Amino acid sequence: MSEIFDPITQHQMRREAQRLHEEFRGIFSKETIERYIAESTDAVSDARVHNFTPIFMWRFTRERLRALAQTRGEMKKEVPEVLFVCVHNAGRSQMAAGLLSHHAQGRVHVRSAGSTPANEVNPAAVEAMREIGIDLSQEFPKPLTDEFVTAADVVITMGCGDACPIYPGKRYEDWELEDPAGKSLTEVRRIRDHIDQRVTDLLAQLVEAPQLS
Repeated sequence: MSEIFDPITQHQMRREAQRLHEEFRGIFSKETIERYIAESTDAVSDARVHNFTPIFMWRFTRERLRALAQTRGEMKKEVPEVLFVCVHNAGRSQMAAGLLSHHAQGRVHVRSAGSTPANEVNPAAVEAMREIGIDLSQEFPKPLTDEFVTAADVVITMGCGDACPIYPGKRYEDWELEDPAGKSLTEVRRIRDHIDQRVTDLLAQLVEAPQLS
């Protein structure tokens, strides 16, 4: 593990890495899993709360490997996959992902990412979501990856322009939403409620759509 981590964190990282090897044994080679672990560790190492780095690494690597396995047909897709993308993955896309996961109750799988991820989720966004019973305190900004896009059925962009690659056969929407960065809590609440309306409409469309084959 990277020398930037203390011995306790390195031990935790090795433990989480072993969990990934066990889960994806027989689906991916040891070398592929190790490569994804290394890449994902580098991607989350700038997270402001280093105590969470091992679990961040595990979650991010696991999501990437699951997305890759789905794209290759090695893991069945049980529900529609939605990807929310904004610039920093610190406000709009995090709130949208939290709201859709909350409302969907397992009927949709949700991911979020940023074209230029920040090193923490916007505290005002965390507080605004906490007020309605959704906990973002242990979420972290994630970089946009090819695996996330290829596995998604619906890609919702929020102000990231052409940073998101376009693949045929996917539904793309661009939601024009204010960026909560630098906004007061009152303003972030208004953005949250706007996102909630859009998410509720999206969920209704997805759950009424024909089941995925």
